[in-house]
Amino acid sequence: MRAYVRLMALLALGVLAGVLPASAASAQSRPAQSSLPVNWDFATSFLSTYSSPGTSPPGANIPGCRPSAAHPDPVILVHGTFENQNDNWQAAAPLLANHGYCVFAFNYGGGAPSDNLQGTGDIAASAGQLAAFVTKVLTQTGAKKVDLVGHSQGGMMPRYYINFLGGAKKVAALVGLAPSNYGTTLDGLTSLGQTLGLLDPVNKFLSTTCTACVEQEVGSSFLASLNATPTVPGVTYTVIETTGDEVVTPYTNAFLPAAPNVTNITLQDQCTKDSSDHLEIANDPVAMADMLNALDPAHPVQVPCLTVLPLVGPVGPVPSF
Repeated sequence: MRAYVRLMALLALGVLAGVLPASAASAQSRPAQSSLPVNWDFATSFLSTYSSPGTSPPGANIPGCRPSAAHPDPVILVHGTFENQNDNWQAAAPLLANHGYCVFAFNYGGGAPSDNLQGTGDIAASAGQLAAFVTKVLTQTGAKKVDLVGHSQGGMMPRYYINFLGGAKKVAALVGLAPSNYGTTLDGLTSLGQTLGLLDPVNKFLSTTCTACVEQEVGSSFLASLNATPTVPGVTYTVIETTGDEVVTPYTNAFLPAAPNVTNITLQDQCTKDSSDHLEIANDPVAMADMLNALDPAHPVQVPCLTVLPLVGPVGPVPSF
């Protein structure tokens, strides 16, 4: 079992080729509230959608969507390492659309736009792809800023865009779901590898297929540079994390240093029945409610508390919110 967990950690770690449809609506048009089904089960989401990376998740990349006065900032979803726009956002995309947001998703960091598993490339280059996509979204929607919601690497990589590529002027909020902000020990494997003298050769090999994996290890030069400036004024940061994170280890490495514009949330502080892991958190209804509240704190939804299992999600029905 422990070997399985470690394998999942390597495969899921982290955490731009999406095509943005042309706008056909006027600046006054409002996104229609919808009733799209939300998939709360990571395993089902992944198995049914990972082979279709070019397909937008439900509710995302809708042609002609223009933000409403209630939600003036379009939301861009940023997937994790070895994931793609479709399999990572089967919960967040329809849920946000159901709440009246203009939602966008894209692929980044893959060997090719058609690759099932994305997010493996150099993180700085991936941040450049995010920058280009943000510009497209702002142009299409006429919005001044965007909100970003990211999972794993997708919750950390936007900080590079914000810090170094001009994103501070274009991002209102960043919500990270189990982000790899301070890297991972991979359940102690990096420390063991260092002790045995194996880490450097392993990383040399790993960097040929997943540069982003090496860059997300605790102590990497990439993270040292990024975390010299953890946050910037003018952007609000929310980190949503689970104590059951088997990828970002220790789980507290997801959190950002305390600041007036930073909120760190541990799911189990709200709901002890929530056993979500690193992969399930992007489908976890407790985390999704926290995401909605981070994006619109003036109109909070009630955060549910229910049993949530790793990989397969909630037990029993999920209350509406």
